[in-house]
Amino acid sequence: MRAPMSWLRDLVELPHGVTCAQVADAFTRMGLQVEHVETVGADVSGRVVVGRVLDFVEEPQRNGKTIRWCRVDVGPFNDSEVNPEIENARGIVCGASNFAKGDHVVVSLPGAMLAGGFGISARRTYGHMSDGMICAADELGIGEDRTGIIVLPPAEAARAGLGSDAMALLGVPDEVLDIDVTPDLGHALSMRGLAREAAQAFDVPYNDLYSRRVPDPAQDAYPVRVESDDCQLFVALCVNGIDPHAPTPTWMRHRLEAAGMRAISLPVDITNYVMLESGQPLHGYDADALLGPIVVRRAAAGERLTTLDDVERTLSAEDLLITDDSGPIGLAGVMGGRTTELNDGTTNVVIEAAHFSPGTIGRTYRRHKLPSEASRRFERMVDPGVACAAARMAARLFAEYAGGTIAEGVTVVGRVPQPPSLTIDAGLPAHILGARIDADRVVEVLRAAGVEVRRRGSSLALTPPTWRTDLRDPYDYVEEVGRKLGLDVIEPRVPRAVAGRGLSPAQRARRAVNAAVAGAGFVEVITLPFLSDSELDGLGLPDDDERRRLVRLANPLADTAPYLRTTLLPGLFAAARRNISRSQDDLALFEAGSVFRGGPAPAAPMPEVDHRPSDAEIAAIRAALPDQPRMIAAVLTGQWLPGGWDHAAVPADWTHAVHFAQTAAATLGLTLERRAASIAPWHPGRCAELSVRGAGGERVVLGAAGELHPEVIRAHGLPERTCAVELDLDLLVACAPGGGEVTALSGFPLAKEDVALIVDERVPASEVEATLVEGAGELLESIALFDVFRGPQIGEGRKSLAYGLRLRGPDRTLTQAEAAAARDGAVRLAVERLGAVPREA
Repeated sequence: MRAPMSWLRDLVELPHGVTCAQVADAFTRMGLQVEHVETVGADVSGRVVVGRVLDFVEEPQRNGKTIRWCRVDVGPFNDSEVNPEIENARGIVCGASNFAKGDHVVVSLPGAMLAGGFGISARRTYGHMSDGMICAADELGIGEDRTGIIVLPPAEAARAGLGSDAMALLGVPDEVLDIDVTPDLGHALSMRGLAREAAQAFDVPYNDLYSRRVPDPAQDAYPVRVESDDCQLFVALCVNGIDPHAPTPTWMRHRLEAAGMRAISLPVDITNYVMLESGQPLHGYDADALLGPIVVRRAAAGERLTTLDDVERTLSAEDLLITDDSGPIGLAGVMGGRTTELNDGTTNVVIEAAHFSPGTIGRTYRRHKLPSEASRRFERMVDPGVACAAARMAARLFAEYAGGTIAEGVTVVGRVPQPPSLTIDAGLPAHILGARIDADRVVEVLRAAGVEVRRRGSSLALTPPTWRTDLRDPYDYVEEVGRKLGLDVIEPRVPRAVAGRGLSPAQRARRAVNAAVAGAGFVEVITLPFLSDSELDGLGLPDDDERRRLVRLANPLADTAPYLRTTLLPGLFAAARRNISRSQDDLALFEAGSVFRGGPAPAAPMPEVDHRPSDAEIAAIRAALPDQPRMIAAVLTGQWLPGGWDHAAVPADWTHAVHFAQTAAATLGLTLERRAASIAPWHPGRCAELSVRGAGGERVVLGAAGELHPEVIRAHGLPERTCAVELDLDLLVACAPGGGEVTALSGFPLAKEDVALIVDERVPASEVEATLVEGAGELLESIALFDVFRGPQIGEGRKSLAYGLRLRGPDRTLTQAEAAAARDGAVRLAVERLGAVPREA
């Protein structure tokens, strides 16, 4: 919300000497974060005056451009030598064409300095001596309109007088606060709301210009019928006989532009001005274009409406419409229709001020991708009690500046919803905030915020004003007290930790795994948990298998990524691609986080928010949630180790992906097993299925590692031979001895035993390794393959695999017999299960 200080000072009389910086600080302390302060027109200096165009001559140029050689009267400053025959006239070259003879304009005289450091001097151009410049809004730093020069309303210019200060007439320079309004403070999306907050911050009275109450239901103006509960209130007023060509007053134009809105025409500008001031969005209909009564109803699926942006839209049954006998004439609370818009021929206006359901308006503008200032306010709740006052204010401005006549009577359909009352303990704010705040101070703060307070002993009966729809819960009032008193009243106290609490074994295990793989050379990243169709298609997964588990978000951050991820890999691919685009080619990135796998599930209940859900409701909500296992994954590109003058570079390959998994498993006391597999999105024949042994000795598959499929690499824009690994971290922790509890390393000596086994060529080395691990038992700490031999000595189609076994006792030094027994057990099982033959040294 952009708030000009001149407008704010008109609505509330701030104490003498209060600066814009002090107001900004007060707002920020109250929770209305002021992002920055902009001074409109601050760069302009020197003589910028009101002038009148006496006449002009259009002169086409060889470059195709047409300029106007103008004579401009700038008042009693007869220092021009350009046109001495006409007193006070100056010759000025102008490239704009949006003005006529007799129009009042803004003229910067020689010696003036305009926005951007542009100095004005008398100079020869296009064959004439131009003695000044006729200014546009952007040249004065008061707007972005570059379509032509500023034409001043004749009455205002005449009152100011030729040669008077044009900057003062335009209301500049002016300071503008740019305020970040949080969704719960919708009343602050208006000058009225900000003025009330400023009055409370500086303890000054506030006179509400919009305090007029909504009258009882009546049909005394234009006929209206409401057929949907999503419209709680509809107010209509009529203004007849307006001049559609009347100019927008300069002060109104300045306030609109300073607030970030473009001035369009007086009828439109009036509705926008009142919306910014009151917070109530208004809409004006050309009364002569309306056919029959106005009807508020739900759309029929497939109905069509051409909105004010000249786009024909197909409507949904969830859209709320404004209609007449001709059909839809507007998307309620979002944008009006083309057929009834205010135009150059409009003389009779129907003013609409309504109150619509925030959820309905929010869904409608997102569905049609049509955000507007009106929908932004309706989405955050508009004060239903201001509708009639806002419509009256707009009607009064139409009468004053457009020469209209306000028709008698008003149409009111519906009533202002009654704000919810509740009772709280007067000491609750002090208790929750941890500050010394007595009951009298609480009452004072809440009453200043517009809350009706009735004291009943130590309790306070509270009824919020209609503009504070966010005050529904006792703790909303606690927050309001804290916001208004300032968070610095809270005494800083460090909570004392409860003895005996700490990380769970699973948490410690996950942290240990993260630390271990980071220590192995991988860099942790955090990516967004959202997935797009293109990312899913690029993984080459079976459609039926993967898509049926997708969880689609009802309100995604981006429509292009509406799903929750079922794998960590797309996010890592995007992170890798982003780094590569910044010339970081050697990457070893990993992420640990949840994935979301849905399926057939009951619809989740939507319990009310004013009380705690029942145990049954909580159980039903949990039953409707998707599975959310924690995974850990990594992606590798480029070089694992850079080359140097004395050694070659080591490229990152599948062995490093497997090393990532081995490191994670070994951290929890597990030995990783691997076997060749064909699993998307990995390259068939270059992929290993990864598993460990569970508590009962069963094989538990955790994930896969290897080189990605070339099609996947191309789809995600990755370098050739990119490798990846993904493991189920929850399963890994569950399979770990002691439930993943990480214990200290044994301090007893290590015993080393080597075994060499001759096996069939078709037996994978990983299967031999897994068998040795199982046969060696709990004393085995690690195992490593250190030699592979093939030759005529052992026979055709056979190979010899040599492994180093490392054995250690947790509580004692192993004897030679204990180490030999573990070794023999490992060999014996390999002989029985794989037909291995021990090779003699």
